[in-house]
Amino acid sequence: MSVAALIPRNSLAWLLTAQIVVLVPHLPRLPFWVAIVWLGCALWRVQIQRMRWRYPGTVFKVFALVGISAGTFQAQSTLIGLDAAVMLLLLLFMLKLLEMRNPRDALVVVYLGFFIVATAFLFDQGIPLALYQCFSLLVLVSALVGLQQSPGRNDPARAMRTAGVLLLQAIPLMLVLFMLFPRIGPLWSVNAPGQGATTGLSESMSPGDIADLARSSNLAFRVSFDDEIPAQRDLYWRALTLSTFNGREWSHSQLSSQALTRPWQPQGEPVSYQVLTSASQQQWAFSLRGATSEDDSLVLTRDFMLQARRPFTKTTAYRATSWPDSLLDPEELDPLQQRLYLSLPEGSDPRSRAWAEELRQEHPEDEDLVAALLQHFNREPFYYTLRPPTLGRHTNDEFLFESRRGFCAHYAGAMVFVLRAAGIPSRVIAGYQGGEINPNGNYVLVHQFDAHAWVEAWLPGQGWVSVDPTFQVAPERIEQGLQQALQGEGSFLEDSPLSAARYRNIDWVNRLRLSWDEVNFQWQMRVLNYQSERQGDFFRRWLGTADWQRVAVVMMAAAILVMVPLALWTLRPGKRARDKRIRAWQRLDRRLQRIGLQARRGEGPRGWQERLCAALPQQREAIDAFFNEYERLTYASNEAPNTLQLQQLDQRLKTLLSKLPRRRPRAPSRELPATMKS
Repeated sequence: MSVAALIPRNSLAWLLTAQIVVLVPHLPRLPFWVAIVWLGCALWRVQIQRMRWRYPGTVFKVFALVGISAGTFQAQSTLIGLDAAVMLLLLLFMLKLLEMRNPRDALVVVYLGFFIVATAFLFDQGIPLALYQCFSLLVLVSALVGLQQSPGRNDPARAMRTAGVLLLQAIPLMLVLFMLFPRIGPLWSVNAPGQGATTGLSESMSPGDIADLARSSNLAFRVSFDDEIPAQRDLYWRALTLSTFNGREWSHSQLSSQALTRPWQPQGEPVSYQVLTSASQQQWAFSLRGATSEDDSLVLTRDFMLQARRPFTKTTAYRATSWPDSLLDPEELDPLQQRLYLSLPEGSDPRSRAWAEELRQEHPEDEDLVAALLQHFNREPFYYTLRPPTLGRHTNDEFLFESRRGFCAHYAGAMVFVLRAAGIPSRVIAGYQGGEINPNGNYVLVHQFDAHAWVEAWLPGQGWVSVDPTFQVAPERIEQGLQQALQGEGSFLEDSPLSAARYRNIDWVNRLRLSWDEVNFQWQMRVLNYQSERQGDFFRRWLGTADWQRVAVVMMAAAILVMVPLALWTLRPGKRARDKRIRAWQRLDRRLQRIGLQARRGEGPRGWQERLCAALPQQREAIDAFFNEYERLTYASNEAPNTLQLQQLDQRLKTLLSKLPRRRPRAPSRELPATMKS
């Protein structure tokens, strides 16, 4: 049997189309040669279909398997892990084209396509991808329908319509399963794709690092408050403590992030909020000062930061409550912390050390010295800029006494250095400051350009006190945001000319941007974040319990209530046919029921035609015209009728219907014989 008889040409066209649609979302993450592999496989498959090339042999298959394994290893640097596994699956999916010999093999290709659609969500869960994958499912189901169509009955539009109806019918059951099916964790553990941090912050900071973040418009996280949103100057989002300085950069010490409880005193009014953060591959969580959380996945470290027990590998929402006026560690620091927060590299920045000694002599009290240092930044000609000059070996000396131009990291790092040189324990706090309020959803968007660094100094009786030298130089940065602070310089998002955030001053662009972000926020909160905890809250709110036995009963009842009406509607008697020829037959049958001349059970077109001509001799011409056209389109050709032919059949039907009588015709009378007349 020929290949064409096993896998029809139309079926192969559907399979190739389905493969293209399914592979498109993955291609931007893959090397260029992967697309070349697919083109080669598709060309070979077409030549096999045309009976010009043969199927690949065993030797070629072995070399192909070794080749794609080597290519995957070269691209991913490993064969173990989610990125490598998905890439291997995609390449094998392409090579499967060359092994198809019968419709069963074609079904395997389609089923693999469904699995690959799911793998795309491991890398992105956004609305655009979700909508595109709905289209991918439509094409895959259409391919399944197309595999059942014979070459003579090939109708791509009908296959798409059938697939669309099947998917629409599945939506009610999908919603029931989404809401009620238990959310369980995976039975295996894999590394999340893309190991780079997406928050932008890292465990070390040089002055240029945060300046680079300020040129990015990517979203870091969103925050919704239970009550009124605090003023922007109060939104200091803490992420991690930078306590170690090597002369060039500040870095995080694991000692400061140990999960050990330190004394602290909540004071003032609490602020409750919910943070929605994207996958960062890091463990630090974002919170305001004096934060606590009832979330079991978060812990409070000894430097009063919220930290996740495991890295954020997916979009995650957590709740927290903060007391911004709380006293952090008001008691004496232990000797280990004293050494950590007073340590400085030997031989670095001698002028800054000498100046710190002068400040200490002038201000014996720690609190006075901190205030004097802040006044120095306020009164001296310091400038806030994203274009600072390059600093040499003694970064703090050159910044404080020569350039006096820098970003928040310059000011925070220099102040902590001087405070430590003066004998005051201090540290750099890295995180974000401020945010943009979205009035559509009444929540705060925090972007990468909101990255910020400030200072915490330990004062006797007060504990860790937050101070921000950047506020003394550029108060508009803290009170109004980065864009206002850099308005004169013009460097705000200068490397991102296509970013919508850069054009916030254009009203319609800003409204469109915020409306789209509101849609994404609701998508992430209500769909992506619908995990076991939120599902349990849903059960308790609507069912009064989260007991899984009762939930299972409700789920089965809901599934039955959804599927039974759908099945009755789908299998209803007298359902209108989609084929226009059958619809024409049924329409004529219903019209002739009025006069008792409808088609009999098992009666064919020719028998019905002869019976109608005998009963309605005056309409013979119209009857013959309709039935002859119907027979020709139904039985005389293997090709599906075109639109013009179907229109002609419909016109024949209308002509016949217009000539049919409204009452049943009388049977012809028989004349009596002459003998009976007398």
